[in-house]
Amino acid sequence: MAELRYLRHFELAGYRTNKAALHTLSACDQKFMTSFPVCKQNKKCNLKLYIMPIKIAAQFCVTRSSVGSLKPGEKGPQNDVCATSSYPDDYQSSNDFERQLQEFFDDIKRMIRMGNKNEATDLLKANYEMVNERLSGGTKGVEEAAVLDIIALGFMAVGDFNFVGSLLNVMKEVVDTLKDDAPCLDSILMHMGSMYSTLGNFEKSLDTYHRAIYIMERTYGKDSTFLVTPYLGMAKVYGSDGKATKSMEMYQYAITLLESSRGAKSKDLVVPLLGLGNLLLKQGRAIDAEAHFTRVLNIYTSFYGQNDGRSGMAMSSLAQVKCAQGKVDDAIHLYKSALQIIKESNYMSPDDSIMEKMRVDLAELLHTVGRGQEGRALLEECLLITERYKGNEHPDLVTHMMNLATSYSQSNNYVEAERLLRRSLKIMTKKMGTDDQSITFPMLHLAVTLYHLKQDEEAEQFALDVLRIREKAFGEDSLPVGEALDCLVSIQTRIGKDDSELLKLLKRILNIQEKEFGPESDGIMVTLKKIVYYLDKLGRRDEKLLIQRRLSVLRRKFKQMVRH
Repeated sequence: MAELRYLRHFELAGYRTNKAALHTLSACDQKFMTSFPVCKQNKKCNLKLYIMPIKIAAQFCVTRSSVGSLKPGEKGPQNDVCATSSYPDDYQSSNDFERQLQEFFDDIKRMIRMGNKNEATDLLKANYEMVNERLSGGTKGVEEAAVLDIIALGFMAVGDFNFVGSLLNVMKEVVDTLKDDAPCLDSILMHMGSMYSTLGNFEKSLDTYHRAIYIMERTYGKDSTFLVTPYLGMAKVYGSDGKATKSMEMYQYAITLLESSRGAKSKDLVVPLLGLGNLLLKQGRAIDAEAHFTRVLNIYTSFYGQNDGRSGMAMSSLAQVKCAQGKVDDAIHLYKSALQIIKESNYMSPDDSIMEKMRVDLAELLHTVGRGQEGRALLEECLLITERYKGNEHPDLVTHMMNLATSYSQSNNYVEAERLLRRSLKIMTKKMGTDDQSITFPMLHLAVTLYHLKQDEEAEQFALDVLRIREKAFGEDSLPVGEALDCLVSIQTRIGKDDSELLKLLKRILNIQEKEFGPESDGIMVTLKKIVYYLDKLGRRDEKLLIQRRLSVLRRKFKQMVRH
């Protein structure tokens, strides 16, 4: 019976532990937003934005966002390099409204950090109502657009994407009435482009980015590095929309602009280089991707040294390339070096999801080359870290326990695998209940393990429970049901169940496999062999001959494919 394989870092189907990352306003977003005033009332009242006609001195700069400038837990450099409004020092120091507005956004972020999302939402909605009154009165200027932009970004932070969609519709009505020389319009458009992209509205995202680029080219010229921001935004949109060629083109534009302005070794190149490298890797062009990741590693090493956490992160990216090229030993060496550097430099918290994935990826590679003991040590480390930071009954433990159980099963230590799987099932059942389909993953794995321990009756009961739950959740002809049936047949065969009943189950499995993989796929051959065996035992010669002929045809077909 085929082993269940959970070693690759996985997410339980239908069960996701929400880890919605807070959309923290970048320094450039914050600076842009401080051109509009906010008035604080007493503690019991919401903050109110007061829109006043003001002159905005807008200059744009590309922020130097990179892995190295991020704190643990923040998003990596592949996301955005953003544009911001920049104001003269004397203007900023004299503008008390800017300070008040910064306090407003600090309050929003503080509320979110403390888990008071409802309070943050009420505050944002109150301010939206105030802006909406002005819009209803016919006032639709750049000030209104900018305040709507601020509020929309606030709702992005809260995670209320539905309301963001409504706000974007209102913002579009306003910005469509504005002339291209309106101050800060390009920043507003780029924020809109990013938000449209997050919501999956790629067409509108590209439209707003195109207009921002048009404005910025007229203002700063086509060779300005200020264009890097919208180019990277468009690259991300094209990539998300499956248009890899256009995405690569945008990344290359950004790289060319930065190289011509700041040199081939500038830290600012890290963002587009990583973006382009990741896209090439996704397209299966590992050799091309390697050159870009190597450049990133060289840039970080030259600026920060080989033992800096940023260099470690670059090594991790390069390890993925080596793995894609089949150079497993090189990938293992790079992953080990990266983990050691990041750990010793305290660049990330041990429980960071990025480090967790690196450990699991490395553990899988080690198992692949027969170094299971080393791989298990990493999986045990993942489990211990999660227990330390999240407690002994947190659902996130299940993934690590199942990975570790798979490792023990591969080394024939089914007793230890059983212990981990029972604990996994207990955690999942407590969290999700006894009939949720997500519990069937550790349950089926446990049935397989008990089969190896020759505890057939309990193994059969678990397999039957899995079958019942999955039939209800996915349908009787679904692939998850076929997986449960396959396990059940193996268990019941050893128990000695009636041959005709086993044959019925095998025919169900065959129907599911034909539906999912096609009637001539190599995946059905094992099932056909089992059906032939039981037809022979039951003396059903005519049916047996038909299946044997079909099996022979498939064998010849796949032998010819191997030869060619």
